Amino acid sequence: MRFEYCVIGGGIVGLATARELLLRRPGASLVLVEKESALATHQSGHNSGVIHAGVYYTPGSLKARLCREGNRDTREFCATHAIPFELCGKLIVATNPLELERLADLRARCVANHIATEELAGAALHQLEPHITGIAGLLVPGTGIVDYRRVALALADEIRRLGGAIQCNSKVRGIDERDTHVEIRLLDGEPVQCGRLIVCAGLQSDRLARLAGLKPGLRIVPFRGEYFRLPPEKSAIIGRLIYPVPDPTLPFLGVHLTRMVGGEITVGPNAVLGFSREGYGHFSFDLRDTAASLSFPGVWRLLRKHWRSALSELHGSLRRGRYLQACRRYCPELKVEELLPYRAGIRAQAVMNDGTLVHDFVFADTRRTVHVLNAPSPAATAAMPISRMIVARALQETSTQTISG
Repeated sequence: MRFEYCVIGGGIVGLATARELLLRRPGASLVLVEKESALATHQSGHNSGVIHAGVYYTPGSLKARLCREGNRDTREFCATHAIPFELCGKLIVATNPLELERLADLRARCVANHIATEELAGAALHQLEPHITGIAGLLVPGTGIVDYRRVALALADEIRRLGGAIQCNSKVRGIDERDTHVEIRLLDGEPVQCGRLIVCAGLQSDRLARLAGLKPGLRIVPFRGEYFRLPPEKSAIIGRLIYPVPDPTLPFLGVHLTRMVGGEITVGPNAVLGFSREGYGHFSFDLRDTAASLSFPGVWRLLRKHWRSALSELHGSLRRGRYLQACRRYCPELKVEELLPYRAGIRAQAVMNDGTLVHDFVFADTRRTVHVLNAPSPAATAAMPISRMIVARALQETSTQTISG
């Protein structure tokens, strides 16, 4: 099979990229290949569903710009395709004087990023969220919630409407770039040939890059984000998303309370080193994935640096009571028996050889391919502006080999 363009990866970034290509090149032949039997099976279908406003990103950075554009684009896309979403807002709660100082820093960052906020304290905080306790809060009205799997499936419908093909159950076993085309060899089925290839492989991005002969310079390490849900009688306990003030010395945001568009309230996530890139059960284990992580020096350097946090997260994973302590600081009425099972997510965390966590977007190009090596949060929110940047690279409208920001 021969196409002008091929996209590998049926997550929200891959789908948005395929759609953008067809919008930019009407009538072009395109195929998107996905190894699973359904689309949005992994990170795109296992996330908290937040439409981020960009609170935490460095002013002027690529992530800040993409998040701001993505927030707008996601809401417009949902409105056009009748996908339910809600701008419920986010409340970041400070519970001690140190967090109050950090909250002021976040407020300044929001001002620099042109994000509307409102400062709350005392009675105003209690009036807004009667079940939440804190000494101050920062309200971010522009944060929303949506089901990103529905967004992904709507993108797939647009791809088909624009003449593109989507081919599931197509696991890639080889990528050969030649002078005139790229050949993608599949585990089952005949090879796919294309003039240009874009790889949006998420949890498998480093492996696909190596299949193509690249040296990505990083390793994807899976981190499990474990969630609970509250019982239905607790569905009105919050009116918006409730987040702690993050510790800037730690790599993750902490356990928060999230309203879902279906009406549920989730609690989480933590961040535990995973032993399977695509195993969502509590004790999922994959020998290949585990060996890839534990044989990588960057993992051991990362654990050495954050060993206290790692032990705390593991303890919370094993004991619900310990997990609950994190959110009882700002919602003290929650009880351990109210933490009900909920699906886990797996974060594709890129790690460098020196143990540095990669928090930025990273791409690598060859003459005929673009590899998305790292697309961290807010990738779901920002999928559409990210896709415009990826397509510009694929069409060689930019010559930069790697971008981070």
